[in-house]
Amino acid sequence: MLTFFALLVGALAALGAASVALARSAAGSRAVYAACCAAGVLLVAGGVAGLLGGPAVLDLPFGPPWGAARLAIDQLSAWFLLPLGASVAAASLYAWGGVRGAVAPRLLVPWPIFLAGMALVVLAADGFTLLLGFEAMSLASWALVAHDHAAAENRRAARIYLGFAGFGGLALVAAFGLLAGGAGEVAFAVLRDAPPEGWRAAAVLALVLAGAGSKAGLFPLHVWLPLAHPAAPSHVSAVMSGAMTKVALYVLARFAFDLMGPAQPVWLGAPLIALGAASAVIGALRANLEDDTKTLLACSTVENVGLIAIGLGLALAFRGADLPALAALAAGAALLHALNHAVFKTLLFLAAGAVLHGALSRRLDRLGGLIHRMPVTAWAALVGIAAAASLPPLSGFASEWLLLQALLAAWRVGDLAFQMGVAAVTALAALAVALAAAAMVRFWGLVFLGRPRTPRAAGAEDVGGAARWALLLPAGLTVLLGLLPGVMLDLAEPALRQMAGAAAPRTGLLMVGAAEGGARYWPAFAALLVAAAVGGVAWWVRRRAPAGVARGPAWDCGYIAPPAHLPFGDPATQPSAAGFGQPLRRMLGAGLLAAREEVRMPPPGSTLPAVLEAGYRDPALAALEGPLPRWRDALAAQAERLRDLSIRQCLGLTFGTVVLMLALLAWMGAR
Repeated sequence: MLTFFALLVGALAALGAASVALARSAAGSRAVYAACCAAGVLLVAGGVAGLLGGPAVLDLPFGPPWGAARLAIDQLSAWFLLPLGASVAAASLYAWGGVRGAVAPRLLVPWPIFLAGMALVVLAADGFTLLLGFEAMSLASWALVAHDHAAAENRRAARIYLGFAGFGGLALVAAFGLLAGGAGEVAFAVLRDAPPEGWRAAAVLALVLAGAGSKAGLFPLHVWLPLAHPAAPSHVSAVMSGAMTKVALYVLARFAFDLMGPAQPVWLGAPLIALGAASAVIGALRANLEDDTKTLLACSTVENVGLIAIGLGLALAFRGADLPALAALAAGAALLHALNHAVFKTLLFLAAGAVLHGALSRRLDRLGGLIHRMPVTAWAALVGIAAAASLPPLSGFASEWLLLQALLAAWRVGDLAFQMGVAAVTALAALAVALAAAAMVRFWGLVFLGRPRTPRAAGAEDVGGAARWALLLPAGLTVLLGLLPGVMLDLAEPALRQMAGAAAPRTGLLMVGAAEGGARYWPAFAALLVAAAVGGVAWWVRRRAPAGVARGPAWDCGYIAPPAHLPFGDPATQPSAAGFGQPLRRMLGAGLLAAREEVRMPPPGSTLPAVLEAGYRDPALAALEGPLPRWRDALAAQAERLRDLSIRQCLGLTFGTVVLMLALLAWMGAR
């Protein structure tokens, strides 16, 4: 199987090179996307086969001077092939359906290389191969983000993203350096035999959180994500959010659960839990304040990455406290949510792309009423919205329910400080889930309900062909994953044994259990209950409704009668994006995000409505664009002084640097 995967990664890389010529025609562009869609399906099939089979290792014919590069597949890497393949297949199918002519090479060429880099990271069995795939993934995705470089905001987003990508790569290089020690061997099989302890373990965890966390979008290294996703094409945003963030979380899990050894203290999971809680709350709150559809979805990704990080941190803590069953529960919640989020967030980004194509806008205040013009997109997006809002019986509810059960079981860890911290995190996670539901209601309501706010929205056209199937297939998979979470947990049992040393929670075809004697969740029963409630309400409304249908102008908040060309009222009097988020902005945004708002009243005698202007500033972005540029300028000014050194001073500086490097090498060799 590994030989097949190696050939698949090589074929994707070669396809990227061949795309220079294939991009000249629509047929060639479609062929590239069709091949990438097939590669996504093969990755999913290979992941399932890897979970059902045993681990394997393959030496590649190239590598660093000290040894061959290696590929390997085990239960953990096999699981993360599932979200990668599912997201890639749907996004490539959408892009294939959207090709109308020749695609610009700067957009087509990096796409297969991006996919090959992600697959190489998941299949790597040594530090060199993982870093090679990580950098290929980063550089190719940067090229995709920067493809429309004519816009200043896109150049800014690409510049910030490239800075974070470089920072993350350097942090992972340092982490492998600490793990390798004086031996310098970075093969995973060798690193497992000498796990770090004490300060080295803390330093490795900090570096991995900086390197993989910056790529995943963990707070406070999340600021690139809401900037880069709107700049990238919709199918690229879908894979960046659905797959690339999961690849980064895989790197984090590989270090924490594998390379750092099985004997770890409880506190090792605390940073992940804390950062995950902060990411969940900040991401969900920001999603309620954004007026750009893709930026809103990017902030929702920050929230969901935070929930996954909480699950991974709890699994580490439970394993350190010698509670393998609870560790398996938390790890199962994290793995299941990683897969669920990859599917429904890919669906939502593709739906946002369909809205952009049909209505020519990403702004919430320029959309509205699209359920009548784009019914397929609207109903497919509703499935993703309900899953992102954690509504049963869809996929998002099952994994977040398992995470809540793991949080509620944290009292089993004897440390009082840990118990109090997790109690606070439980409240924050519940707040984040509620905020996420509010953000999803705001998104779907302003985009698809109400009346069109612009003529282009009134004349929008729905997607068709392959692009329509790219929406319907992940929507169906979202429903299926929600109804059968027990089957997926049973499939993930080998990965959970590798991570936690225990089996998955007791599950069945129609039931998910938190632990022995604990709570149970029956998705099919929840589906029947929801269907009965919806059907009962619909029956009661129809029975109580009058026989005829009465039509009249919509209530316009006391405004004068609408003009003749607007028989159902002025769209400007509908709730706006800023108005919809005003309560949360006032309650939470002012303290956490320095939110502000200003009401501009019309001049006396004017018939124009009042205008609400609102905004906020993410503290992490403020820190990035505040002191960091000043430090950069100060460092550059000091570096400029080196040009004025005399020859004697230059030679002295060179000699001192050589002596320092030799002393460092001697110290590492002595250890």
